[in-house]
Amino acid sequence: MMHQPVFPPPFKHEHAPIQNVNEVIKEQLTLGQKAADWVAAKVGSWEFIIGQSLLLTLWAILNVTAWMRHWDPYPFILMNLILSLQAAYTAPMIMMSQNRKADRDRIEAHVDFEVNLKAETEIRVILENLEAQNVAIAEIHKMLGDVGTMKTGGS
Repeated sequence: MMHQPVFPPPFKHEHAPIQNVNEVIKEQLTLGQKAADWVAAKVGSWEFIIGQSLLLTLWAILNVTAWMRHWDPYPFILMNLILSLQAAYTAPMIMMSQNRKADRDRIEAHVDFEVNLKAETEIRVILENLEAQNVAIAEIHKMLGDVGTMKTGGS
């Protein structure tokens, strides 16, 4: 006689659904953080480099040729002052953006770790269930073999 196979209880998902970290963080951005990200994106682009190079070249040409009035004669002290101010403000904004992105990366790594733990738990449950099914199939196979032996006269 076959005994009743024992299966593990059904798995219950007792965790909150995984959220998209990028969307959660984007919703929480302050105006200053958005501004820092915008500055970092614009200053760190080829469009900015090309545009600034053209502007500085035009500035130098206009002041060297005196085509217009010399508002910043060579050695372009006003241009240097403007570039220094630009660097003084953009560098900290870029650092703020990078620091925030590093924080986001740490949060994403933590979420990845939590997802991996949940997946490991669910895989363990699946493997336990498969093992219980293997035992049940072996019992059924044995029972069918016993029935077949009884019908053929049990050699």
